[in-house]
Amino acid sequence: MRILVVGKGGREHALVTALHESPSGTELFAFPGSDAIHTLARPVTADSLASLASFMQRERIDLCVAGEESYLIKDEGLASACAAIGVPCWGPPKESAQLEASKEFAKQFMLRHGIPTASYQRATTYEEARNAITHFPTVLKFDGLAAGKGVAICHDSATAEAFLREVFLERRFGPGDLLVEECLFGPEISIFAAVSGADYQILAPARDYKRIRDNDEGPNTGGMGAVSCREGLISPELLAEIERDVVAPTIQGLQADGLPYQGFLYFGLMLTDAGPKVLEYNCRFGDPEAQAVLPLIQGDLARYIESGARGKLEKNLIRFSPDWSVCVILASAGYPDQIKTGDLIQGLEAASNVRIYHAGTRRNDAGNYLTQGGRVLAVVAQAPTREAAVAKAHSEAAKIRFEGCQRRTDIGRLHFETP
Repeated sequence: MRILVVGKGGREHALVTALHESPSGTELFAFPGSDAIHTLARPVTADSLASLASFMQRERIDLCVAGEESYLIKDEGLASACAAIGVPCWGPPKESAQLEASKEFAKQFMLRHGIPTASYQRATTYEEARNAITHFPTVLKFDGLAAGKGVAICHDSATAEAFLREVFLERRFGPGDLLVEECLFGPEISIFAAVSGADYQILAPARDYKRIRDNDEGPNTGGMGAVSCREGLISPELLAEIERDVVAPTIQGLQADGLPYQGFLYFGLMLTDAGPKVLEYNCRFGDPEAQAVLPLIQGDLARYIESGARGKLEKNLIRFSPDWSVCVILASAGYPDQIKTGDLIQGLEAASNVRIYHAGTRRNDAGNYLTQGGRVLAVVAQAPTREAAVAKAHSEAAKIRFEGCQRRTDIGRLHFETP
C-alpha cells in the first residue's frame, strides 16, 4: 500500500512509524516531512495542494493521511483535493474541519446538538471583548487556528488585557475574532475517536500538559507531555458517560448537518462536577497525545485507516495494549516565545527502550541532529504500571541534551494521587 502522510512534526513522525510497522506492508511518502521522517518515508516536493494532488495521481498513491490541521482548510482542503483524483483521504473535508478551524462554529454545533460545553460570548473588537469580561477567572479563545496557543485562562485583568492586545492589536494569530468563555473547573481529559461516516471507534484516552513548567506554571504551549492508558486513565463508567453524552451526539450531529467525516476526531474535555463538558474539537490526532497513544495501538493500523477512509471501519484490525504510555517533550530554549534553533542534540543513542519522535529537528552535513523548532523531541515509554512508565520516560529523556533544553519533570505525576 502506497501511503502519503501530510505534516512534519512529532505527531506525523509517530504516524509514519506506526504505519511503517503495520504488517500489511507499506511504501510511505511524506509531505513536507522532516529529516527524521524521511528515514522511513520518501520526501515529496510540492508547492500547492494542486501539485500535491498531481504527485499522488502520478505515483498512484493508495491513501492520504492528514496529520497537520492546516492542510484540511488550506484552499479547497486536502480531502477535496484527494477526492477530485479518487484518492481516499483519512481526514475530513474543509466544511467539516470547521469544527476545529472556528471555535464559534464548534460552539454553535454543540449548542445545536445538545452537547455539553461552556457558555460564551463572541467579540469582534478589542472594546467588545473588554466589555464581555465581567468576572475572573475567564477563558479567552481566538476563533481560528493558532497551533494550540490561542487560548488564555485569565485570572486577572492584566492577563486578559495582555491577551486582548495579542489578538486585536498585534494580530499574533492573524485576523479573527475572540470568544469570551465561561471558565470550567476540573481535570482535563482527551478522547480520540476514529470516525468513518456514522461509525466510530474510541481509542485510548490521554491527558496532556500544556504549561511550560512543572506544577502547571508558566505560559501555555502546544503541549509538554502526555500520558495515556486504554483502561487505567479513566473508569469504564466515565468513558461510557462521555460516549453517551459527547461522542455519540457529535457523530449523530455531523450526520444530521450533512457534514461528511473520515479521520481522527479529538474531544478535549473538562470533567466538571456537572459532568464532562467539551472544551474543543480537533479534526486530527492531538500532539503530543498521538505520540503517547499510537504505541498502544496494535495490529494493522495502515489497513484500518485505509478501510475507514473508504467508508468502513474494520475494528477487528486493531487492538489495544493494556500498558501505560508516558510522553515527555524536550523543548528548545525560549519556547514558547523566542525560539532558539541550531543547537546540537546529544545523547540520542544513549536513550534505550523508549521511542523517540522528532518534532523539530534537522540533520547537519555531518549527520548530527540539531534543534529546529519549539518542541524538539518526544521521549515515550510504555510499561504495565504508570509509575514504571513515568520512571522510564523521565530517566531516558534526561540522557538527551542540548543547550537550553526545557523539560517538565512532573509529566505523568502531576494530577495523579500517587507520585
